[in-house]
Formats: sequence, C-alpha cells, structure tokens
Amino acid sequence: MSDSQMRREIAEIPEAVARLLDRADAPVRAAAAAMRAADPAVLLTVARGSSDHACTYLKYVSELLLGLPVASVGPSVASVYGARLRVRGAVALAVSQSGQSPDIVEMTRSLGAGGALTVALTNDAGSRLAGVAGQVIDICAGPERSVAATKTFVTSALAGLWLLAEVKGDRDLLAAIHGLPAVLETARGLDWSPVAAALGGGSIFTLGRGPAWAIANEAALKFKEVLQVHAESYSSAEVLHGPVSIVDCGFPVLAFAAADAAETALAEVADALAAKGAEVFATTDRVAAARALPVVRTGHPLADPLALVVAFYAMIEQLAVARGLDPDMPRHLRKVTETT
Repeated sequence: MSDSQMRREIAEIPEAVARLLDRADAPVRAAAAAMRAADPAVLLTVARGSSDHACTYLKYVSELLLGLPVASVGPSVASVYGARLRVRGAVALAVSQSGQSPDIVEMTRSLGAGGALTVALTNDAGSRLAGVAGQVIDICAGPERSVAATKTFVTSALAGLWLLAEVKGDRDLLAAIHGLPAVLETARGLDWSPVAAALGGGSIFTLGRGPAWAIANEAALKFKEVLQVHAESYSSAEVLHGPVSIVDCGFPVLAFAAADAAETALAEVADALAAKGAEVFATTDRVAAARALPVVRTGHPLADPLALVVAFYAMIEQLAVARGLDPDMPRHLRKVTETT
C-alpha cells in the first residue's frame, strides 16, 4: 500500500486547518462571548477516544491560559446511570468528530438542562450533538474515512485552542494559531524514522508534560490502533516512580516536549531513562543521552503540541505501511463507535 487514506488525510491537515481558520471565525467569537458572559468557575469536558485526548490538551490550555480548572465528565453518568450533575454556571465542552455517539449526546443534553452553557466541537454541524448544544463550532476537517483520526484530532484541538485564546484575547497565541497551516506543512515532512527503527514490536512508553502529555496519550492510542503495538502514556513526572521498573536495555521511549516551562524537566527524565539503557527519543535539543528528534515550533508553546502530533502521525503511518499493516482499517475497529 503506497498511498493509504490515512496518509492522504495527514497531508490534508494544513488545508483543513486553513479551512477552519477561514470559516469558523464567527462561531468561535460567538462561543467565546457566551463563555465570557457565563464567567464560569469550571470548564467541563465530554468526549471519548482521540477526542478525549484533545480535551486533555485543552484542559492544560484552559488552566494555564485562563486559570480556569477543567474536569472531565464521564458520559455514562447520564446515559447509563441517569444521574444529574449540579452544573449551573459551568461551561461544558463536548468534542466528537461524528457528533453521533448516544452517550456524548445525552451527557451534553443533560448538562445543558442542568444549567451549563454547552459548546460542541464536531465535524458535522447537522449531527445530534450539534442539535443539543447551545453553541456549535464546526471543525471543518472535511471527510475523514480512515478509522484512525488525524485531521479531526488536530482540528478539534485547534478549534478548542482558538476558542480559549479568543476568550482570553491573547494576541500572541492568536497569531501563532493563524500561522499554523505553514508550520504543520513543515511538521508532516519531518524525519522521525529513527523511532520506527527502534520499535521491536513489544512495548513503548510515550511521555509528556503539561499540554504535550495529551499528545503522548494520543500517540499511545495510535501505536495500539495502527501498529498493534502495546504502548503506555505517562507524565514525565510519574514515569520514574513505578513504571520505570519494566525498562531494560533497548526499551523504546518517545518523549514529547513543547518549548515551554516543562521542557528542561522532561529532557532530564528522558536522559535518566536513557542512562538506564532505554532507547529514548525526545522532541527537544536539551537532551544529552537521549536522541533529539527534529521539530518545528509554532511561535507559542501552547500551540507547539499540534505540530508534534502531525509529525508523529506521519511517522506512524509510514511505519504501519512498511510493516504490511492497513492503517485505514485497524482490526476490530470501525470509524464511528456509538457507545450508550
């Protein structure tokens, strides 16, 4: 398979981002105005899978940029257990590329009925989720047919980042956001093939800290989903506690670092693991024993994780094809999983 659907969709990411930036200004501004008017004490997120990893990214963005704490709400609280949450005055962000999963829809409806301002990020503005949300931002990814989410992860995360930057009125971050199409075009061409060469088919750790930890979570999912390789994601602040005990000579580790306040600490952990015999790759040049991967920065540390994930996507698709796997149709999976 020389040209998978997943590869084509990764190649479309810069275009999809440009389309979102061109089309979503009015809904982003409307949702930001509604958020400012609500003046919430907490932001709630509702999502599953890759969309939940986007929400983890947005959790750190919200807490670092706005000082607004974020809690992830279990969708089954409403759909399975029928519980009602006391959420008056909160803002709830629901993220789903299809907008069709019954539990995400029901949790969002329930939160809105309970008094929360609900904002949906979805790739289908006519979906059931969009129908129950107070504010809707179409992530404008266009059709995504490969089972593994790539375009929709990036555009979901970007739509949320843009929303929070607009709430804050952060000019530097907004400028970085609008420069992303060119940056992501560069990111998808970076050579991360040394990571592929280090994978023996057993297990891998993915690491991050702060917003980049969300990318480590997404990477671990993709290792399992696309490569059928067991992967575990950890904060670099935690991996040297219990998890490090399974690290031996040649154990692969992929550490994601943005150009932020956690970069040096993550580099130190990467080097500590390399000193124990692990084969460690990191997206920072501050490492000594670990191997630095090429990166492109965005001009703002909160936007850097989006460039990291695009480079990762390009690498893992190439590795799946090289191993004779079909990245478009991972075994046991389908594109839309409608959990109740």
